[in-house]
Formats: sequence, structure tokens, C-alpha cells
Amino acid sequence: MSSTTNGGISFWYAQDGIPAPREPLPGDATADVCIVGGGFTGLWTAYYLKKAVPFLNITVLEGKFCGYGASGRNGGWLYNGIAGRDAYALKHGHDAAVRLQQAMNDTVAEVVRVAADETIDADIHRGGVLEVAYTPAQLARLKDFHTTEIAFGEMDRTLHGARETAERVRVTGAVGSTWTPHGARLHPVKLLKGLAAAVEALGVTIHESTPVTEIKPKHAITPYGTVRAPYVLRCTEGFTAGLKGQRRTWLPMNSSMIATEPLPASVWDTIGWEGRETLGDMAHAYMYAQRTADDRIALGGRGVPYRYGSRTDNDGRTQPATIAALRDILVRFFPTTAGVRIDHAWSGVLGVPRDWCATVTLDRSTGLGWAGGYVGSGVATTNLAARTLRDLIQQDSGQGGPTDLTTLPWVNHKVRKWEPEPLRWLGVHTLYAAYRTADRQESRARTTTTHRLARTANRIAGRH
Repeated sequence: MSSTTNGGISFWYAQDGIPAPREPLPGDATADVCIVGGGFTGLWTAYYLKKAVPFLNITVLEGKFCGYGASGRNGGWLYNGIAGRDAYALKHGHDAAVRLQQAMNDTVAEVVRVAADETIDADIHRGGVLEVAYTPAQLARLKDFHTTEIAFGEMDRTLHGARETAERVRVTGAVGSTWTPHGARLHPVKLLKGLAAAVEALGVTIHESTPVTEIKPKHAITPYGTVRAPYVLRCTEGFTAGLKGQRRTWLPMNSSMIATEPLPASVWDTIGWEGRETLGDMAHAYMYAQRTADDRIALGGRGVPYRYGSRTDNDGRTQPATIAALRDILVRFFPTTAGVRIDHAWSGVLGVPRDWCATVTLDRSTGLGWAGGYVGSGVATTNLAARTLRDLIQQDSGQGGPTDLTTLPWVNHKVRKWEPEPLRWLGVHTLYAAYRTADRQESRARTTTTHRLARTANRIAGRH
């Protein structure tokens, strides 16, 4: 572990390089649309708005550099999951949630299309998403999950037993899996950099090293000056708590990752994974992984889930215990990796609303908009959110009417705030302790029933 690079933003940046800095805001300025946050949400929104209305003056303000947050630190899963779909089905009806799911299915193809159109080589491989079960309780949940996804219109999803699962990826002890074609592996920083370049080529202004301290109607306030615009869009995801008045809006949940050295053919012969599916499991404290373009395994999961007072890290540095825990998952899944070197470890924060529901909102009375709360499913969801913000702004400014996207059930959804400290810290850490205990108990008990601790934690968390 001594040779492991710890932090440095992420492995993706270590591989592709930190971008050359863009100039900060030079002083007070005006725009038609001001976007706060230079991650996927902000850049996709700028891209689609400028494509739709080329004469718009759009300014993006980024506190560090584009992709500094979750957009540059994630697992590279472009997939069709969206946080809150089941809750939206309960509130708005099954058909509305089916439309939301279909929109997410289409979004995977849309990202691949734009990457091709803009000649962005992001190591995209459409191998789908494989989620495995390796205990009886996980298998029961996986079958329920599979049935539910089909009920939401995903008729091209398939269910596999132990033998068929091993034909795809030989996860030790896997007893079943479910696979959907609506997923792809990618290199998130290559996509992010390519998107930022495409946005600038369209004429969008990006200012980096320009932290926004407060957003007010028609104002984005920074230490270097204020940008005034009829529309100000908050696209800050896990860093939202750093804005004035937003401390309890979305909780910055921590997620951590490791990346191995490139693995030799002899190891891949024991693992399989020729389809390069993105790989997940049905544990409560779940993992996510991909086989990278240069034949590493990049694998993530929860370490320290939350820092007191909604604090965020500086450079992605990860606790040694978390690195060890992720390595244990890697070796449990693939025992032949026991001797491989972990080249890189890093962490980042993702935005979690109190009801675990992703949202897109435009307040027509103030011109303030926002999107986020993706709960770790943001690589694709950011694209759908951006196209939805585009349509909402065009509708509000009289350049368009309602569209299929503006009528989706996550639009203008209201979420209550998180509890104040120390309740927030105690609650999150207790929940994840319960999830880990439940996973351990399910592995030992070999029962098909989800452990009561996990069921209780889901109810308390408001997860559906």
C-alpha cells in the first residue's frame, strides 16, 4: 500500500492530467444565464442552451477547475439509474415514473451520441450494467429488483443464474445477476475535458478559481465580482452546502475509490469480464467497479460516509482503513488480485437530498434554477437534468412550450432540509453502520430475508 498514490483529486486526473487553468472572473459582469458549477451538470446545461439559442450570453463560474468535484472523481458509470424513481411513482403514478425511466434509458445513448459528434474520446464502451448477488438475501433482492425494473418498462433486461453470471464475470461466490444494456463504461475526466472544450468552442465563457459564495435572484456573488443574469443556475451537487443558506439542502456524502495497476492477461483469464460491463452488487453498502481501457480495475464504495458540518475534502485524500476495506472487496470478488498493486486511491462527495430524490427546478418568479441530488448516479443523470433545464428556460422565456422533459415527475420537486448537527452526523454514521452490520449478518446467516437493520435504516433514511 506504500506505493499507492492517495488523493491528488483522482486516478482519472493522474492519468489524463490537471487541465491548464482558465482565468478567474475579472470583475462585475452580466450574462443572460449564469451557471454556478463547472461539473457535468453545469457544462451539459451550457452546451444544450448554447446549441438551442446560439445568441445567449452564458457564463460558467467554477470554484476550483472544471471537474474538480464528483464529475472528475466518479466510477465512470454511464447508466440509466436515477435516484427517487420509486418515490416519484408513489407520488405521481406509475406511468409518470415509467416516462422518467425511459428518459434515463435514452440518456445513455444521448451521451454516447454527443461524445461522437464532438469527437470526444472518453474510452466509452457500451457493455451494459451487471449487478451481482453473492448471498441468499442479495439474490432475493436482486430478483425483486429485476422484476421491478421490467415493470418500469425495461423489457431488454436479463436475469442470470450462477453459471451465466460466471460467463460474463467470474465473481467468486456469485449466485446470480441482472444485466441491462443501458449502461457504458467511460473515463469521466476525458469526457469532462472534451465537453468543456466543446462548450468554449460554442462561445460560452468559463471562469475557474472563482468560488461563488452566495446565489440570489439575478446575482451570483464571488470574491472577484458579481455576475448579474436573469437566470442563475445552481449546479454544485455535493458542494452545495458551501453556499450561503444552503448548509442543510443536500448532504455531501463521501464515496471512495481505488484503481489497481494494469492487470496481466493471466489475471484476466481467471476473471473474464471480456464484455467490460460496469459491475455492481446488491449489498446494502454497495460497491461499483469498471474494467478500464488500460485493463485496470477501478472499484469504489463507502468509506467514511460523511464529515461533520457538511465539510468536503480538499484533494481526495482517503483514510488507510477505507483503502484496505476496498481492497478487501476487490480480493473477495477476484481472489487472483490478492497480489496486485493498488496504484491510486481517492474520495469525493456526491449530493444526497433528504428524501434521496434527484430533482430539477426552475423558479419562474426568481429566475433561480438548480439540478442535482443524484446520489451517485450523476454521470448520465446530469445530461437529462441539463436538457430539462434548457427546456424550462426556453419555456419561461417564451421561446418554447412544455416538452416531454419539462413534464417529468422530478421537475420542481420540493425536498425538506436535512436535520441540523449533530443529528445529521449521528444519523448518517448510524445508518451506514447498520448497513454494514446487515451485510455481515446476511453473509453469515445465509437467509433469503433482508436483515431487519437494513430495513429499519431504509425507513429512517427515507429511501424507497
